[in-house]
Amino acid sequence: MRIGELAKATGVDVETIRYYEKAQLLSAPTRSDNGYRAYTQAHLERLAFIRHCRALDIPLADVRRLLTFVDSPHSDCGEINHLVDAQLAKVRARLASMQALERQLMALRGLCLAPHAASECGILHELVAAAHGEACACHPRSKGSATLK
Repeated sequence: MRIGELAKATGVDVETIRYYEKAQLLSAPTRSDNGYRAYTQAHLERLAFIRHCRALDIPLADVRRLLTFVDSPHSDCGEINHLVDAQLAKVRARLASMQALERQLMALRGLCLAPHAASECGILHELVAAAHGEACACHPRSKGSATLK
């Protein structure tokens, strides 16, 4: 199959496929007589594997390592478990960060419950105060924090 067909079958952009080839995550296909790349079912399966890993937000360096295990199926899987555990830790840290962001935005949102003039908007007042280095509803000043004044 040609690169466009591979792209369509996997949902991966043509340029990304070429990048994966250059990065040696995907082996270079053979060339047909007319010079077109000729991809095989093995390319499709490997690219689908890479795409799935990327959908799980696994970094390319870790995808590369996982591919070495795909290529050496008799290897011990301890490192695979470690890679997935590390990815889980990253996801959990991002979730905690997003939950903190949600709490901050909810605190701001609670300051302006009804529409009125911007000059009376509690949200806007808090954002301006924070821009001046003052504590605000979403970022209470901790001891020792600097003022931007």
